[in-house]
Amino acid sequence: MTSEKPKISVIITVQDQAQALEKNLPIFLTQQGEVEYEVIVVNDSSADDTTNVLKRMKTEYPHLYTTFLPFSKVPYPSRSRLAFTIGAKAAHGEWIVLADITRPPLTDSWIYTLVGNIDNHSEVVLEYHNKTNIIQLFDTLDEATPYILKAERNSTHSHKRRLFLFHRGIYSTIMVKTSRVHDTIKLFDQKINVFKLASLFTQVFSRNMFY
Repeated sequence: MTSEKPKISVIITVQDQAQALEKNLPIFLTQQGEVEYEVIVVNDSSADDTTNVLKRMKTEYPHLYTTFLPFSKVPYPSRSRLAFTIGAKAAHGEWIVLADITRPPLTDSWIYTLVGNIDNHSEVVLEYHNKTNIIQLFDTLDEATPYILKAERNSTHSHKRRLFLFHRGIYSTIMVKTSRVHDTIKLFDQKINVFKLASLFTQVFSRNMFY
């Protein structure tokens, strides 16, 4: 385990999620424990009250930073990837957590616990939570790639089903070394044919069944 705790940057992308921000963002922003962290929210051209919610919360929480992905009539190949990339460029942490506003931390020691579980050899940490937390470490991004490709393919719809989350590899957050974050983001929203998806499912399920 590492003796000195690194700074953590938590990146969250949102689009028209004012209610989820009101409910869950304070949980991300009130983490306890001796660890330095920042929260960066990327607003993807929201048309609801998201912008006003973020402006108000910035006055309450000094370690909240916001940026935005502008609206464009020209569709991007993946707005999700672009939004996370914008957040990653603004980050100052040695590790970056890619989080979802709809899946908030279960405790106020979430970041402290994540940091306490990393070691000098790991590049990627996947965290699963429902009623309990499971933390899964990978020495390299290549080892974690089947999990990321499977869970982040095309959209976040695969996250919605809550049954057997760990066995299916449906994690809640990714924590990755900053040096590998852009390679990680490139794995998001990729189109995967049914045969490759079946192969990924088998790899993930087989490994997690005996983890």
